[in-house]
Parts: sequence; C-alpha cells; structure tokens
Amino acid sequence: MLDGVTKLHYIPPGMESVVPCCVSKGRPREFDVDEALTAALRVFWRRGYEGASMAELTAEMGIAKPSLYAAFGNKEELFKKALDLYEREKLAYMTEALKEPTSRQMAERLLHGALEMQTSNCDPKGCLGVISAVACGAEASSIRACVIERQKSAREALIDRLEEYKEEGDLPADIEPEALARYMTAVLQGLSVQAGAGASRSELRSLVDMAMRTWPGR
Repeated sequence: MLDGVTKLHYIPPGMESVVPCCVSKGRPREFDVDEALTAALRVFWRRGYEGASMAELTAEMGIAKPSLYAAFGNKEELFKKALDLYEREKLAYMTEALKEPTSRQMAERLLHGALEMQTSNCDPKGCLGVISAVACGAEASSIRACVIERQKSAREALIDRLEEYKEEGDLPADIEPEALARYMTAVLQGLSVQAGAGASRSELRSLVDMAMRTWPGR
C-alpha cells in the first residue's frame, strides 16, 4: 500500500490461469506424500525409531526437513503415520484371518500370512512393531507406549475371536482364549525375529508346522 492506495499487480489478459494460485497460501508440495511416507517406513523398519536419523529419513524420502515437518509433523508423528501405513499394507492378512469360520483355519491364515510376508522379496525383514517396542529407550517412551498399545489392541481382537470359537464348541472347554492368544502372538513375533536374523523359509515353515500340530481347535 502506497500513500493509502493498495498496489495492484498487472496481469496481462489471458494469462490469469498461469499465475500461481498459491501466492498467498505458500508453495505447493513438490513430492508425493504417499511415496515419501513409504520411504520413511523403510528407514524405520531398518533402523527402528531411535536409530532412524532425520538425515537418513530426509535422504530416503527425497525431501528437505522443512517439507517433512510441514507434511508430517515431527519425527514422532512421522513414525506413527508410517506405522499406520505398515498396518494397512503389511498386516491386512491378520484382519482377514479373524473372519475364518474355524479356529484352525484362522491360525493357518495368520501363520501362513506372516510366513509369506517374512519370506517375500520386500526388505527389510522383521516386524516394525517388534523392532520398535524392543529398541525404544527411555527417551522414546511415548513411541514404545504407542506400539505396545497397538499390539494390545490386536491381541484383544484375537482373544475376542477365540472366545467366539470356544462358545461355538470349536475349542475345548479347558482352553483359555487369552493364553492361546498370547501363545499365537509369541509364535508370530518369533517368526519375525527369526526372519530378521536371517532364518530361511524352510526353517520358518517348520516353526509354522509345529505350531499347527499343537493347535487345539478343529
């Protein structure tokens, strides 16, 4: 504004459409948010939460720190968004397994789904939740609490489904659904830990076969 008169920018006729619409709104993002989040997931999966540096995250995502903060918030929020993506893409088989009509079919789908994920061509191997829950120290207690809470929610869903199988007569009366759910969780976590340590598909398959031989349901 000059001498009480607002200064206007001249726009030649016919050129209105090429004038950036974001002059007053800031620069538009110059990267694909989903691709950047997938890249961040790879770093967190390899390094865990604490091991993933901002320098490695921005390099893998192909963006600068200001863009990361603007799109995802801080490192903690970025991790939680990456965990959301991990659960949607990598753990979808768990949700589908709970829809199986018998407990044995459910267990088979859970174990074979985990086996396929751990022996696929995608890297790195292991479970993001397990890696992060184990690796997070005191300075990342909120992240550890977040991971543990999500694992608890998944285990409760499994317990509820096992309760239904028991009520239907699928499981023996002396079986405790909570204990069986913890057993299944331990097997699944064991698969991811051993896969991360380099176990072969045949070695992991033997663990799946052993768990199914001891499964109490029909």
